[in-house]
Amino acid sequence: MGRHLQELALPVWNGVALLSRVGEIHETRRGLPGAPDPNQSRYIEAAVNGILIGGLYLPNGNPRPGPKFEYKLAWFERLIDHAAGLIETGLPVMLAGDFNVMPTDLDVYRPERWIDDALFAPEVRDAYFRLLRQGWADALRRRHPGEVIYTFWDYFRNAYARNAGLRIDHLLLSPALADRLSDAQVDTHVRGWEKTSDHAPVWIELAGKPRSRRRKKESA
Repeated sequence: MGRHLQELALPVWNGVALLSRVGEIHETRRGLPGAPDPNQSRYIEAAVNGILIGGLYLPNGNPRPGPKFEYKLAWFERLIDHAAGLIETGLPVMLAGDFNVMPTDLDVYRPERWIDDALFAPEVRDAYFRLLRQGWADALRRRHPGEVIYTFWDYFRNAYARNAGLRIDHLLLSPALADRLSDAQVDTHVRGWEKTSDHAPVWIELAGKPRSRRRKKESA
């Protein structure tokens, strides 16, 4: 991984981590504000190369209804509250990870089969769009509006070969960072490797300066 690689990880089996090849990691937060999660490792935040990055693993929430679903909704509300404060700073911020939500019918193969699932529940999708309305940009959707694009394929029923997938891994960019977005993709071929994860890598490219600022300079 390279000698300059740093890692921040939380010591729980289902955890989150931030890795960097290009700069120092300055941790700013572990866990969301509010009720503590002593047995959960679902949010970590750090500054890397002038960008504040929040890595998250939002609860699955199944079965629905039930306590796991209620926990998911409560955790989502805490994320929304914290994200509002991040937006207010005006800093370049990214929220990245497994949100366990398919925002629209376009983000799931055969959506009619997911009506009762916690990942597709109306309350969960509503929470996702309330988050976006704070000013966050969904990087994949900004680059691929209207396209069928997935990030996850189950191991069962030959899902990957049939492209029966879900889009549940999201990269959300604050306004100060969204203007620097130059590309966003999913490396879908990795899902076809032997003994690979059911999630495919999602990545973005950022310009060194906001594109609007570059355009102003070029036209001057």
